Amino acid sequence: MAYIKDTYTFTDSIEVDIKFAGRYGAKGETRNKRKNVTPEVIQKQNQRNREIKYRRTIKANFKKGDLWVTFTYPGGTRLTMSQVKKDIKNLTDNVRKHYKKRDTDFKWIKRIEIGRNGGVHVHMLINRLRGDPSTEEIISGYWKVGRAHFEIFNGASEDAHKIADYVTKQLTDGQKKKAEEQGLPLKEMTSISTSKNLVRPVPVRKKYARRTVRRIIENGPTPHKGFVIDKNSLVFGENPFTGLSYCKYIEIRADGGELP
Repeated sequence: MAYIKDTYTFTDSIEVDIKFAGRYGAKGETRNKRKNVTPEVIQKQNQRNREIKYRRTIKANFKKGDLWVTFTYPGGTRLTMSQVKKDIKNLTDNVRKHYKKRDTDFKWIKRIEIGRNGGVHVHMLINRLRGDPSTEEIISGYWKVGRAHFEIFNGASEDAHKIADYVTKQLTDGQKKKAEEQGLPLKEMTSISTSKNLVRPVPVRKKYARRTVRRIIENGPTPHKGFVIDKNSLVFGENPFTGLSYCKYIEIRADGGELP
């Protein structure tokens, strides 16, 4: 092989993953031997893959002006997981009806979390309706068991990264202890739920049999016209599971830039 290039195109950014064997993917170079990876390495890799998956899902489905909502219960409230799920289902079922009336799909990503003091709350990223009544009014009207706190999602690549990192994060030891004290299943406290209508990003894949990545490694990648490379996103490494080398980076739309 020479190298494989996967390109994910979003509204304001482009993500590129390149896989190759050896140092440059040149003729005769082969992948490195697969390593005996530790459980810690496996967990770290799985966590990274999970964050990337949801970052791309967020980019494909949500935009600037959508809502990051935190649903809370009154202080001291202790609930079963089934009750929390029932409350959220009641909310989403009712809110979906309003979206349907306006011929709009109701999209969301959800994570249930436990606070430092043991209080359960729910985070949701929700696409926002335009017009009256507002999405905030609709949601607040159906969340009768506590309060709903609203923040505006700014829609930038970095914002998608922050939310994906947040919803995929592992529980701290303190959170695990609080959950266990209340009989809350740890698996449920780290799971992520989404509406079924989300777009799942699929890359455009190209295979290059006679090119190498020497220029990319030595000089850095060249962005598409109208885009710039996010230098903090540029990563070179080796996948311990496959033995293949990789290069990953994100291009950000510059002023006036157009998608390829």
